Amino acid sequence: MENISAQALLLAAGRGERMRPLTDHTPKPLLAVRGKPLLQWHLEGLQRAGVRSVLINTAWLEAQFAKTPGTLFEAPPLPPVDIHYSLEGRDFGGALETAGGIVRALPQLAPVFWVAAGDVYAPGFAFAGEDLVRFSASPALAHIWLVPNPPHNLRGDFGLSESGMALNLPEGDSAPRFTFSTIALYKQAFFADCGIPPGNPDGIKAPLAPLLRRGMDNGKVTATLYAGTWVDVGTPARLAELNSGDCPV
Repeated sequence: MENISAQALLLAAGRGERMRPLTDHTPKPLLAVRGKPLLQWHLEGLQRAGVRSVLINTAWLEAQFAKTPGTLFEAPPLPPVDIHYSLEGRDFGGALETAGGIVRALPQLAPVFWVAAGDVYAPGFAFAGEDLVRFSASPALAHIWLVPNPPHNLRGDFGLSESGMALNLPEGDSAPRFTFSTIALYKQAFFADCGIPPGNPDGIKAPLAPLLRRGMDNGKVTATLYAGTWVDVGTPARLAELNSGDCPV
């Protein structure tokens, strides 16, 4: 495993079952959205924010990532972004789920780092340095961005208090819920008690939602409601809609 300190992790290891048959031959984050690989939209946002080192976790058809985006992302006139990989397919034969993949990548990540799913389209999201600085100085261990609920997730995921705390609302609670955008800032300490050692040497598969809910119950997760364009490109129909121009840029 490389000894680096990447400032962001992009999640790109999944099989993309709901996107079949398109993902039978192409990883979902490399499918074209408005003329660019979907993953490139995040890379451009990170580059604009001054992030210079990005880690991508891969598993399904991971050999394709060696060509696109390769080991360097360039979009002049800004400085290029160095790209590194956490190869879950090579090392474990498949994806480790979200938390398992993040913990696998921890030795390659900075003490505070961005995470975003590679199959989410959010072209205007600003991976703002001031957000990272503010979060680093706070007692929170995770800061997540929520979005208004899309048609495929009308119930939402988490609540949001007036003071900016993410809420694990109990079943039946009438308070509004919002959808987790997958975009977040984490401190390595957030994963300290997850039961998996940093680097995940045994390749344990683990979801992220239970860790987030536990962190919310402990008052360690803050949140911001994001009102910009956000699409979970989870089905061929959503991809077609984006590429037809029916969705906003």
